[in-house]
Formats: sequence, structure tokens, C-alpha cells
Amino acid sequence: MSVWVRCVDFMSETGVQLSQHDSSDNGVRENMYAPERHQAILEAARETGRVEVTTLAERFEVTPETVRRDLTVLERRGVLRRVHGGAIPVERLGAELAVPERQDVAGAEKDRIAKTALAELPDGGTLLVDAGTTTARFAELLPTDRELVVVTHALPIAQIVATRPNLTLHLVGGTVRGRTLAAVGGWAERALAEVFADVCFLGTNALTVERGLTTPDLAEAAVKRALIRSARRTVVLADHTKFGRDDFAHVADLEALDTVITDTATDQDIVADVESAGPRVVRA
Repeated sequence: MSVWVRCVDFMSETGVQLSQHDSSDNGVRENMYAPERHQAILEAARETGRVEVTTLAERFEVTPETVRRDLTVLERRGVLRRVHGGAIPVERLGAELAVPERQDVAGAEKDRIAKTALAELPDGGTLLVDAGTTTARFAELLPTDRELVVVTHALPIAQIVATRPNLTLHLVGGTVRGRTLAAVGGWAERALAEVFADVCFLGTNALTVERGLTTPDLAEAAVKRALIRSARRTVVLADHTKFGRDDFAHVADLEALDTVITDTATDQDIVADVESAGPRVVRA
């Protein structure tokens, strides 16, 4: 019998109780054992899509060094991947999530990003709107007090725009991918090559200074490049879970972008590095 088991038996026999005090500030039990903290970190990462070292340190009332050791343990277990400033669950790597699975990840942040992106609209003109859950939120907010032409290859966005007054929809055809509900392939690329818009609102699966924008699918990457080429300006809408990670297919380097709109949870050091690479960064 281990020393710990004998100790617990002794306390039970003598009426001594183990304290499980709940912190009123953060709802996390004080003096958590490391395995319990590891499980709580993993659950938080899977719920929000990403965890930050500083936030976890405050939540669990431990040092950032302790959190980094926790993240290293979880990475060795194969359930998290360390990124700059935090970690992301492995479910976000290699496996492309379908639209319904992505819809509620960082939902509040996506709403703020979409609202902030409205400032990038022209008074009137043509928009290219990429597929994605953040760009779909943006499409829902498009004003109807001016005439805008919206070009998209994404079925969810087309459905949002189709019946709105003063918005003219051009739906790009192609092979529709079930995971993203977006048209891809040569047909879509050729159609986009025949138009030129004032601004492109682009989504992304991943963003790093080294590789720029990346996405899990080669065909999606090709259409995104076509969108960038067919617009005078490109504005990327990306919440904090997209930063500091790479996906399979390269889309574009950061110097090809004009503006990146993200949320305040994005690491400030990463923001500075992105701005040094070219685009302006707006934190919503």
C-alpha cells in the first residue's frame, strides 16, 4: 500500500477531511493536483480552440512556468500542440472541421471581428466574400443602405445575401466541398479571374509569420489565391485560435494582405510580428 493511500486511510479513520475549497473568483478548486489541472486545461482547449499561458496561470493561480510544464506534459500525451503563447488541441490539426463544428468556436470573438470588418466596406462597389464562419457572420451584418455587389463561392453566404435589398449576388460555381460548403476547382478559379472587386474579405484556417495563410485543402487554397488576385484590397478575418499554427496548403504570404482583423485575445507579440511582415492588424 502506498504512503498516500495509508495517509488517506488514516485521515478517514480520524475524521480529518481533505479540503476542496472552490475559489469564488474563477470557479476552479484551489490546490488542484497536476493531473486535475491537466484535465481542466485540456477541456478548456477543446471548448475554446486554444488556451493561453497567461490566462491559465491566472485561472489556476500558478506560475506561467508551471503552466508551460503542464502544456509540455499534455503535448507529450499527444492531446495538445504547443504554439507561441499557449496550445491548441490536436483535433484542430490535420482534421478539417465541418461548418457546424466550427460555428461556435470563439463565437463572441467572431462576432466582434465581423462587426469591425464593416469599417472596411466601400460606400458602394463590389465585394468578394470568402467561405468561413467568420465571413458568414460578416455577411449577416452587411448594410442595406447602399448598393453593393457581392461575389462568393460559399453557399451559406449566398443564402444570406440572396434576399437582402440593395445587395446583388453573384454566385461562383464549381465543385462544392461538403466540409466547407464552398465551390472549388478550375471552374471557380476561372470565374474569379474574370472579375475585379474593391475589397476581398478572406477567411483562413491558420496564420503564421513564416508561412502566411494556410488551409487544410489544396483546392480551397487555390480559390483563396484567386480571390486575393481579383481584389484591390484584401482583408483577412481571423480569430485568435488561427494564429501561431500552420496547415497543409499554402495560400499566401502576409505581404499579399492589406489588413488582418482579429480579437484582443491574440498574443501582442504575434500581432507585432504580423504587422512587421506587412499588413495592418486591427484588434476587435
